[in-house]
Amino acid sequence: MNGLHLIGDLGGCRCDPQLLLDGKRFEAVCLDLVRASGLTVMDARFHQFEGSGFTGAVVLAESHLAIHTWPETKSLTLDVYVCNFSADNSAKARKLFEQIIEHFEPAEVARHEIDRGEHLLMEPLNDSTGFYIKAGRQIGEWQTKYQKLQVYDTPHYGRIFRLDGYNMTSEREEFVYHENLIHPALSAHAAPKKVLIVGGGDGGSSEEALKHPSVEQVTMCEIDEDVVKIAKEHFFAVHRGAFDNPKLRVLIGDGMKFIRETHERFDLIALDLNDPVGPAEALYSAEFFQQCRHALAPGGALVLHIGAPVARPERVAELAQRLNGIFRIVRPYTMYIPLYGAQWAMAVCSDKLDPKSLTADEIDRRIEARKLQDLRFYNGETHEGVFALPNFIRDLVNPPRLKQQARGRRLGVVRAAAK
Repeated sequence: MNGLHLIGDLGGCRCDPQLLLDGKRFEAVCLDLVRASGLTVMDARFHQFEGSGFTGAVVLAESHLAIHTWPETKSLTLDVYVCNFSADNSAKARKLFEQIIEHFEPAEVARHEIDRGEHLLMEPLNDSTGFYIKAGRQIGEWQTKYQKLQVYDTPHYGRIFRLDGYNMTSEREEFVYHENLIHPALSAHAAPKKVLIVGGGDGGSSEEALKHPSVEQVTMCEIDEDVVKIAKEHFFAVHRGAFDNPKLRVLIGDGMKFIRETHERFDLIALDLNDPVGPAEALYSAEFFQQCRHALAPGGALVLHIGAPVARPERVAELAQRLNGIFRIVRPYTMYIPLYGAQWAMAVCSDKLDPKSLTADEIDRRIEARKLQDLRFYNGETHEGVFALPNFIRDLVNPPRLKQQARGRRLGVVRAAAK
């Protein structure tokens, strides 16, 4: 059965001591908290021990809640279980659990989360759409200094790596994202030598960049060392031993600080990051893009993902406009990424390098000359194809001046044909 079991041992409760003694009083509070969380009360039974604490149980339509108090030690145990068979009640259960903890004001809390049965991994694309992936089991969950990491085993994608509840990479389809992030820009460069990847702690982007024989060093700057640790342990199929390659330099630290302070210059800077929300938002600022531009070698390029054009058109448009204000050449491109459940947009940005100027035959010749191996997505035709934008995406990413130029060229063609 698919469900979430939350268990808590609370000690050193600093609340009014009477709260641990009076079961009837807490029963009324508890039922209010259950309803406020969105869960459904079916029945409740609380037993008061004479001169001591109480034990209680609330039967929920979604399953149950149980509590037992020890006033003499200012402690209690708490047990909340919800079934997630027909709907995901996990957020409601966690809300209830935290509100009860807050009610008793413990000095110490030992928490345990147990996921039971199959998991529906929800992936929101925006506030009203999304999709799910069914997972057979959770391999592990870790709360780091920066984020919550989860690893699940799924029948369709193999192991999936999730950060703060969002899909990041998987064993069986990671090549779609990683090959498209790295190869269109790196293949367009005549002889790339130095690559910087900001983020990318799973190692997939580094593994792709290291396929190019002219690359002498790949620097990965990842802020969360636990991402690298978990990738090494669980995602060999993604990094394929890249962490053991002497050309890879792994730096654990703030990528913004590194780019701001470095005197190195890179032929490619790849931002392999979370979406631009929360702490990651600063990594998509005009100021940071300008710092990236300064850290590029002559002819170098910046590459990053800019979001889902259908689900987040405003984000794609805003980031494209921001990049166009900094770089002379900005080439957005799109592909469907299965793990993200959407058409996704990326962009190559440079003052000199234009990946769209290379033909399919030229890219295929470079792939052959560089002996690029194990490419499951990228080839000359896909290189041309990802840069072929539908009209609605052109309208999102083209700044007004480029639209005016394109309109002028079209009018010129029409007028010439009329003559």
